[in-house]
Amino acid sequence: MTNDTHIPAPVSDDVKTLSAELAEPLAAELGLSPKEYEGVVATQGRLPSLTELYVYSLMWSEHCSYKHSKKQLRAFSSTGKHVLQGPGENAGVISVGDGWAVAFKMESHNHPSAIEPFQGAATGVGGIVRDIFTMGARPVAILDSLRFGTLDKPRQRYLFDGSVAGIGAYGNCLGVPTVGGEVYFDAAYEGNCLINAMAIGLMREEELTRAVGSGPGNHVVLIGSSTGRDGIGGASVLASQEFDEAAEDKRPAVQVGDPFEEKLLIEVCLELLKAGKLVALGDLGAAGLTSSASEMASRGGVGIDIDVRKIPQREDGMQPFEIMVSESQERMLAVVAPEDLDEVARRCARWGVACSPIGRITDTGRFVVRDSDLPAGLDIVADMPAEMLASSAPEYDPAMSRPSWLDELHEHPLDFVYATAAGGNSGGDDGGVGDGGVDDATDGAGAPFNAALRALLTSPNICSRAWIWRQYDHQVQNNTVVLPGADAAVLRIGDTGRGEVGTRGIAASTDCNGRYCYLDPWTGAQIALAEGMRNLACVGAEPAAITDCLNFGNPEKPEVFYCFSQAVEGLASACRHFGIPVISGNVSFYNESFGNAIYPTPTVGIVGIIEDIAKVATSSFKQAGDTIILVGETLDELGGSEYLCVTHGLVAGRPPSLDLKLEGDVQAAVREAVRAGLLESAHDCSEGGLAIALAECCVQGGIGAAVVLDDGLPQVSSLFAESQSRIVVSVADAGVEPFIDLLVAHAVPYSVIGETGGDRLVVEGALNMPLERMRALYEDTLEDLVTRR
Repeated sequence: MTNDTHIPAPVSDDVKTLSAELAEPLAAELGLSPKEYEGVVATQGRLPSLTELYVYSLMWSEHCSYKHSKKQLRAFSSTGKHVLQGPGENAGVISVGDGWAVAFKMESHNHPSAIEPFQGAATGVGGIVRDIFTMGARPVAILDSLRFGTLDKPRQRYLFDGSVAGIGAYGNCLGVPTVGGEVYFDAAYEGNCLINAMAIGLMREEELTRAVGSGPGNHVVLIGSSTGRDGIGGASVLASQEFDEAAEDKRPAVQVGDPFEEKLLIEVCLELLKAGKLVALGDLGAAGLTSSASEMASRGGVGIDIDVRKIPQREDGMQPFEIMVSESQERMLAVVAPEDLDEVARRCARWGVACSPIGRITDTGRFVVRDSDLPAGLDIVADMPAEMLASSAPEYDPAMSRPSWLDELHEHPLDFVYATAAGGNSGGDDGGVGDGGVDDATDGAGAPFNAALRALLTSPNICSRAWIWRQYDHQVQNNTVVLPGADAAVLRIGDTGRGEVGTRGIAASTDCNGRYCYLDPWTGAQIALAEGMRNLACVGAEPAAITDCLNFGNPEKPEVFYCFSQAVEGLASACRHFGIPVISGNVSFYNESFGNAIYPTPTVGIVGIIEDIAKVATSSFKQAGDTIILVGETLDELGGSEYLCVTHGLVAGRPPSLDLKLEGDVQAAVREAVRAGLLESAHDCSEGGLAIALAECCVQGGIGAAVVLDDGLPQVSSLFAESQSRIVVSVADAGVEPFIDLLVAHAVPYSVIGETGGDRLVVEGALNMPLERMRALYEDTLEDLVTRR
C-alpha cells in the first residue's frame, strides 16, 4: 500500500459507514478475504466505516493475528520453574535468582529489511527493545539471526551490508550491546532475507509490568515521537504477503527509526514505572496505535476511547485511519491515573519526551475512535469490540501435504562422495570458494583433505564473523563477560550503576540450520534447540527458556504448511523432553518471492543461567600440552553438511540424526565439568564437523594441535560429518582423570584424540595446515566477500 491510496468518501451515517459498493473492493485491496469481510460485517452488525475496515484488515492480518499458526503454536509448553511471564505479553520473563528477572523475546523484520535494509533492520532492533522495557526491564543485550542469498550477487551484498549497519547503528546509539548472533548465506534466501532480532532486559522481579488496561476513567497517554505516514501498514502489511515485481513500491511502508528518541523513551518509561506512575505500558509496533490500544483493552476486559486529533502529527491532513494504523517508531502507550497525569507530564518534559493524553479507559469493552474536528454526534469514526480485534480473529486449518522433494533428496545417492574422498580428493576443486590467495606450498605433506579444509574455512557459513561484530559496540554497559565469536554470549547480572555486581550471569545464543530443516523440518527444528542448549553447556549455563522466530513461506501452500507444522511439533517435542518452556516468540510467514519460498527456518533464541561467571569456559585452546577430548560420537552421516554443499555443490541426504537422551547427557557432563573448573576450553561441533571445530579452537587460541582419529569411519566422515551431541574440549593434565570419570558416570561416549601445541593443525593422514594459514583463510574471507566490487 502506498501513501497515495485513494480514500473513498464515507457515507453519511451515525458511524460514517461505507457503502457496500465501496467497502467490498476496499476490503479485498486491504487483504481481507470475502469470508473475513463478512465476519467484519457480522461483528459490527452493520457495514464498517473506513477506519474500521483499515483497523480490522491489520488486526486480522497474518502478522498481527497468527490466524494460520495459532492452533499449531498451542503445542508449546510455556510453564516452568523459572517462568514469571509466558506468551501473551510484549515479552516473556524468567527468574534468574537473587531476586533478578530477565525479559527476552525474538521477532522478525524480514519484509521491511528486504525493501530497505538499513531502516528495516534498525527499526527491527528498536521494536524488540521496546518490547523489553515495556515489561519494566532495562535492555542489556541484543542478538541477531540473519539470512541472505549468496554473496556473489551485488544485491545480496547490499542487503547484508545495510542490515548489519542498521543493527549496529541503532544498538550503538541506544547504548545496548549486540553480543552475539548468527548468519547464513544460501540461494534459498535470495528473494527474502531474514532479519530476526532478539533483545534481553534485566529487572528486579517486583518491577515486572504488564500491558493490561484497567481503571475506567484513567487516561490513555501517548509518549514519544509524533505520528506520520511513514510505516503505514509497514510490518503488518509487508509480512502478510509474498514479494513480487511491486516490491519497490512498498518502500513507503518501511518505518524510519530514531534511536536517540528511543534512548530517552527507555529512561523516562523506566523512571515512571519505578515511581509507580503508570498503570500499564505498551509499545506501538505492528499496526501501531490500533494494535497496542486494542490489546491493552482486551487483556484488561475494558474499553478504550481515543480522539485522533489529540495525537501529535508530523504531517498535515492525516486521516483518522492513517493515524490509527501508522507504524511511526519510538512511541509508547501508557495508562495513567488522573492524579498522576501532571507528574507523568512533568517527568516526560524533563527528559524532552512528548506526552499527550489522547483518551480514556472505559467500562464498555468497546474500542472507540473519535475525530473531534467533526461535528458533535458525527465524531465517532470507529466503534468496535476490543476483544474481537485483539484475540478473536479467524483461525484457519490450512491444507498440508508432504513435499515431494523430501523423498527425492533423502534417496539421493552419496556414494560418489566417499569414492572421490578416498582417492585423496576433497571433491575436485575448492567448491568454487577461493583460498584468499595463500600459497599452497605452506601445507604439510600427507594431507589429502587440506583442500577441503581450505574451502570450508573460506565458506561464508563458517568463516569468522568478526567483520560483523566489529561494527557493534558489544561491551557498552560493561556487563559482557564472553565476547562475540564464542559458543554463547555471557553477561553478568547486577546493578552495575550502583556497584552491586554478584557472581550470577546469563548466557544466550541464537541457532537454526535452515538446510537441515529443508531436508527434515522435524529433526532440523529439534537440532536448532539442541545446538542452542549445547552452546550454553559449553560456557557452563543451565538452559532456562527459549523464544523463537518461525520463518516460513506462504502458509496457504500445503507443502509449506506441512513443513511449518512438522517443525513446530518437532521443536515442541524436544522442548518437552528437556523441560524447556517457550515463553515468547514470533511467526513470520510469506517469506517468498515469485513463488519461491525460503528454507524452513525456525530460529531458536535461548537463555540460560550461570551460577558463577568466574567459572565459564570459552572455545579457544589455552596452552600447549593439554589433552584434547571429543565428547560424544561421530557417525557416518554427510547429508545436509557444509562439506557436501561447498565441495560438491549439493544439498541432499538426511540431516544428522539426533538422540535427545544422548544430547542431554553430553550437555550435563560438560556443563558440570565447566562449573567444576575441569576444562580449559569447550566448543561444540556443528557446521563443518570436527575438522572445523578443531581449526576454530586453534585459530582462536593461537595454538596448534596434533590429532589422531581412529573411529573406524571413512576419513571424510571423521573430519566433516556434522553429527550432533559432540563437544571438543581441552583438559590440563590434572583434570583429565576426573573429567573422564565424570563422562563415565554420565554414560557419555568419548575419545581422547590428541594434544594441543605447535603451530599447525595436524590430523594424522588427513590434514596438515599451518596456524597462520588457517587464520588468514578464516578471518579475512567475509570482509573480502562483502567489499567485492
